[in-house]
Amino acid sequence: MPRQVWFRGKYLIRQATCPADLVAAQSLRAQAFRSGNEGGLDCDTFDEKCLHFLVIEAATEILVCCFRVLPLQDGREISNSYSAQYYELTALESYPHRMAEMGRFCIRPGYSDPDILRVAWGAMTAYVDESEIGLLFGCSSFAGTETKEYLDTFAMLRARHLAPPRWLPRIKAPDVFRFAARLRRKPDVKKAMMCMPPLLRTYLLMGGWVSDHAVVDRHMNTLHVFTGLEIRAIPPARKKLLRAVAG
Repeated sequence: MPRQVWFRGKYLIRQATCPADLVAAQSLRAQAFRSGNEGGLDCDTFDEKCLHFLVIEAATEILVCCFRVLPLQDGREISNSYSAQYYELTALESYPHRMAEMGRFCIRPGYSDPDILRVAWGAMTAYVDESEIGLLFGCSSFAGTETKEYLDTFAMLRARHLAPPRWLPRIKAPDVFRFAARLRRKPDVKKAMMCMPPLLRTYLLMGGWVSDHAVVDRHMNTLHVFTGLEIRAIPPARKKLLRAVAG
């Protein structure tokens, strides 16, 4: 993708090009995922394997959002992904096309402009098109590790958005919430959408699907579900909109 993409003159998105860029992303991730730990960094061994994208507020040069992308040739490489630490992904090993794992997506606390998410997805769309990605996947996180406030959201995921059986991730992590097996309630759609993480909501609007269980990640203080999106399944109107944003 181009190094820089402007969106309505307000935000700039580019790939990290130097160690300082990566440190800035790791610092923002620490604030977003580790209870406001401004003095520390969130980093792991996957950082060196990934492309890192930075969304910057043009007027202030403040980093407002970041995410990373791990490209994979096809399903035979999926065991090398971050998600494979938490989910049994044997079913996806037969996936025949290029894949990309999108991870560590976060927005700076206090920033709620929806254009931040739009410009991030615009850049991701450009990358997916240029790299001929067939499947985009990752872990979509809910804040905290308690399930009570998310029961309507999980009930809606169970009712409408479970992965196709041929790709369904199996349980691997020791601590999981098996919402598809445990929940039989009819979801309150309004409550479900209110508690839906923005990134997951966007995946689902494009035709994405999720695992039948959530992993309880106490280290990151999150619940997360495996999320997959087959690019060919995105509705044409939504593809057109995303590509318009991508420029």
